[in-house]
Amino acid sequence: MSYTTKAAVTSTTGVLVYVRTTAGNDALAWLDENGQPVTESQLAILKAAECLPTTPALPRRPDHHDLVATGVELILQEEQKLGGQLGSKNSLRRRTYERLKKYADTKGTVFKPDLPKAIDQLYRYPLRQAALDSLNRQLRSSIKDEDLAELVSTWYREERLCLIEESDVAQEPQIVCSLGLIA
Repeated sequence: MSYTTKAAVTSTTGVLVYVRTTAGNDALAWLDENGQPVTESQLAILKAAECLPTTPALPRRPDHHDLVATGVELILQEEQKLGGQLGSKNSLRRRTYERLKKYADTKGTVFKPDLPKAIDQLYRYPLRQAALDSLNRQLRSSIKDEDLAELVSTWYREERLCLIEESDVAQEPQIVCSLGLIA
């Protein structure tokens, strides 16, 4: 992690923040000196961060860490709006989760007692690559909800559904770097 300051190339001063979220997404934010977002354009943020190896580092902003904290909060709020843990509304994980949740709510889980745990795991953790590939094929071939529930329950019991690491239990968003901009 690094944090430094450079001269702003525009009249807008503040901070740029690069964060890796708990869902594993990378995000950029640009906040002005009042903690307000400047732009959502990732290209504009990267252009504002651009500098040569000879660009001098300037004294750090006294409000640098406060602005970075605000930037992280905004990124996390935006991620929740876009789908949070499950990704976008068209993501494989979300489609699988919603089908299984609906199936469990309508059919119950009497015959598939592991299904609620499998659904919870699907919500909380990323899929293993083999599960991802297989689910893609199964959903494209219009698998029945009951068969999907059985497949996912089996993978859950065999610990082949999701990638669960000890560090995932209490994971926080990670600030990769930040850059202050001053006049």
